[in-house]
Amino acid sequence: MILGHKDMLIIYSIILLQSQSSTNQSRENMETDLSRVTLRPFSLTDAHDFLRWASDVRVTGNLRWQTFTSEEEALVFIRDVCLPHPWRRSICIDDRSIGFISVFPETGDDRFKAHIGYGLSHEYWGKGIATRAVSIAVPQVFNDLPHVLRLQAFVQTQNKASQRVLEKVGFQREGLLRKYSYVKGEIHDVFVYSLLSSDLLPLP
Repeated sequence: MILGHKDMLIIYSIILLQSQSSTNQSRENMETDLSRVTLRPFSLTDAHDFLRWASDVRVTGNLRWQTFTSEEEALVFIRDVCLPHPWRRSICIDDRSIGFISVFPETGDDRFKAHIGYGLSHEYWGKGIATRAVSIAVPQVFNDLPHVLRLQAFVQTQNKASQRVLEKVGFQREGLLRKYSYVKGEIHDVFVYSLLSSDLLPLP
């Protein structure tokens, strides 16, 4: 059967609509299927995916990290900082790195405390992924670091999204520290959030 020009246009339009529908369905699934979110230790093979979000100033703007500019920089950072870190995990979708969660245990008489921080690729903001990742991380941290009784976070007052993440996971806002955090040349007010190992944790 030989198709005319008009028939070909109709078929192309149908294929295009099906493709758009499939893409929209895929995006919809991404917004709702949080079972694809996992945490794991970083690997040197993450350098390419790491650079995709660590080179974005929207992601690094609230971090003490500098914005990365090359895959070589990412590789060195993973090797020298991420791998030997006491508790740093890659946030993954289908095992592909899209962000990080770090926990910094204190030492000496303060070893019962630890600080948590995280960052996520901009394309995944607002989809519940950060909340899911932190909710997975919290019980793991208390299990892996049994001497830690208090997990705390310092969040810049203007970072509403991060505050919502912590509150959804069960962290309590304890107060305001004025002119407390120095990030990229500016000093910020921060809210203090905490979660105790004895607190009831929401199901991840």
